[in-house]
Amino acid sequence: GTTATTVTDVDPDTYVASMSPQRVETFNSLAGCESSGNWSEDSGNGFYGGLQFTLESWQAVGGSGNPASTSQNEQIMRGSLLQARQGWVAWPACASQLGLT
Repeated sequence: GTTATTVTDVDPDTYVASMSPQRVETFNSLAGCESSGNWSEDSGNGFYGGLQFTLESWQAVGGSGNPASTSQNEQIMRGSLLQARQGWVAWPACASQLGLT
């Protein structure tokens, strides 16, 4: 039998390189709103990294450990996976502010 590739097997740099530049820029803008673009943000509020993941949502898209200690590209990759699953509602205030629907 064949084994399905899980998202944890995907190299974040390769994944982000395959995304449209506009989509990558959208996640950079989202991080600018969520964390002032600080990809290692861990302020103790229960949200982590540039995109302010909860640990639950991070793990739901294949992440492990603390999102704040991972690369910008990994956070963008997992943010893209989360957005594909939940829509921009995962970031309600900033998505609204940036006009993402």
